Amino acid sequence: MTEKSERGLCLSVVIPVYNEEATLAAVLNKVLAVPHLLEIIVVDDGSTDQTAKVAGAIIARDSRVRLERFDRNLGKTAALRVGFALTRGEIVIVQDADLEYDPAEIQGVIQPIIDGHADVVFGSRFLVRRAARVLYFYHYLANKLLTFLSNTLTNLNMTDIETGYKAFRGEIIRNMIIVSSGFGFEVEATAKVAKLNVAIYEVPISYYGRTYSEGKKIAFLDGNCRRIPNGNDGIQLVSLILSAAPQHLATKGSSRESSRGRVHPCVARACDPHATDPAHRRWRAVRDSQSSHPVRAQ
Repeated sequence: MTEKSERGLCLSVVIPVYNEEATLAAVLNKVLAVPHLLEIIVVDDGSTDQTAKVAGAIIARDSRVRLERFDRNLGKTAALRVGFALTRGEIVIVQDADLEYDPAEIQGVIQPIIDGHADVVFGSRFLVRRAARVLYFYHYLANKLLTFLSNTLTNLNMTDIETGYKAFRGEIIRNMIIVSSGFGFEVEATAKVAKLNVAIYEVPISYYGRTYSEGKKIAFLDGNCRRIPNGNDGIQLVSLILSAAPQHLATKGSSRESSRGRVHPCVARACDPHATDPAHRRWRAVRDSQSSHPVRAQ
């Protein structure tokens, strides 16, 4: 693509995938139709089926799709960590490869960032009930308990921290040190954005959940957050939330409210097909030069 044709393309979509040959093509085709799309980063987490071949067929006809492969299964968080580092967009969102989340709703999730109201947006399955398959009560309960614990320690009023749809301004997620493993990203990302005093929004989304017989990979014993190989790993989830608490308590009543409604012209212009001003180009150059600098959220 030329620079001129890329104007208005600001969205990077990261898709971690493990043995999803049955659904990956459909997901990629839907994501390719999303407005503002700059690129799709598919990270194959050591799949043993034809997932990589399916991705390769899409890549052959659309250069916006890129593939990174692991030799063995390292977990969703490891796949996301690599995927985020490869992104270039002013907005970055996570898309699961199993069709539980509809890519047609990505535009609604990122809209508060495009409009300059938000820095981070979570798509909530519970905020305003939309289409949602009725499945496991224990997963619902674990999600609610984990969300309640997170809210208690971060003073946020989130409704669904375990959601698969999380969108970020690009520099926020690329500058985040991610230390968890397995499915721990959901809790860790929530705890760390809470420390940044950025504007966080939720928007309602649909959820088309799968049963275990249909390929669902997350187990209840992980608090609906990760598959736990031993009992000690579950402690990691609580410690990630607790790590956000001291800084929040030390800055209670400070600047988080002032960040709400703040306009981010760089992001707004990035999704504007008329984004030609020199100030925006200079901002991108500075951002790119700092991509390897130390992280702000630890």
